[in-house]
Amino acid sequence: MPTEQPKAKYRQIADHLREGILDGTYPAGQPLPSEEALAKQFGVTRPTVRQGIAELRAAGLVEVMMGRGMFVRSPHSRPSLTRPRGVRREQDGRYVEADGIRWEHAEEPVATRTDAPLALADLLRIPPGEPMYTYDVLEIADRGRLRQLHRTYVPFSVLLGTKYEEQAPPPAPHLYGALANLGHQLNFSEYVRPRMPLPDQAQALRLPEGVPILHILRVALNEQGKPLALEELHLPGDTLEISYDLST
Repeated sequence: MPTEQPKAKYRQIADHLREGILDGTYPAGQPLPSEEALAKQFGVTRPTVRQGIAELRAAGLVEVMMGRGMFVRSPHSRPSLTRPRGVRREQDGRYVEADGIRWEHAEEPVATRTDAPLALADLLRIPPGEPMYTYDVLEIADRGRLRQLHRTYVPFSVLLGTKYEEQAPPPAPHLYGALANLGHQLNFSEYVRPRMPLPDQAQALRLPEGVPILHILRVALNEQGKPLALEELHLPGDTLEISYDLST
């Protein structure tokens, strides 16, 4: 008979903590042993401990709070960060995010030409394959602790007859000021869904294995409801909740 392979250390750690969570040794909302304590207990390195914790995070049993440690997830616990969603226009005409976070570009976004894929063409109500200006940028805030991937799409057809036929428009949110200066009164709709990140997204956002992202599509529309532009955002989905003001 083939001999049973010994269980990997990170799985031993995950199984040990899972058993303690399920039998009440570690109650909901209470902290788990530190990475250092677990590494010493199992005779492993801290990255091995983090690998085991990642399995429990993916299963929804554990949450990690920046600067505080690892906690058993409670069904009544709140995420460590709440971000209001939306766009508001300042008195000087600038459009800014409702969350008030001062985002910085990890590098300057550059306009590239892309063709509209079917799903985005449907949201923008343009033919699939229509050319668009596209900007991609990694944005950071709070000394890099907060990170998001931000993409702006502007169909060429929206810019016909304007100065932006010859020059690329700015990316969002400056794009919205440019559209307003062209005479558009803007409204916004957002579509939100969770999903697992692609490998390059997980790397850019510094996500442990098993952590989902929030995928947000924001469409800017004019006063007649015609879509003018689209923003795509990817945010870490483990310690974040988003809120919307639904007042009319």
